[in-house]
Amino acid sequence: MNQPRRPDPQPLKTNDTMTLVVGTALWAVALVVLLIIRPVHTWSIWTCVAGIGLGLFGVYYVHRRDSRRR
Repeated sequence: MNQPRRPDPQPLKTNDTMTLVVGTALWAVALVVLLIIRPVHTWSIWTCVAGIGLGLFGVYYVHRRDSRRR
């Protein structure tokens, strides 16, 4: 009944910086689209601005983390 536990898989090697850059670029595209269509409520514009800001912080953080690991 009790089967032995399998070992944990190795972590995947990913390009975290590229993931953050693509996500930030998508927030920027969404912001441009919203600025073109001029929504009635401005919360969606501020959501895009927050996404861009957090994405830029993430790029900085991951770059700093990776440079310390070397």
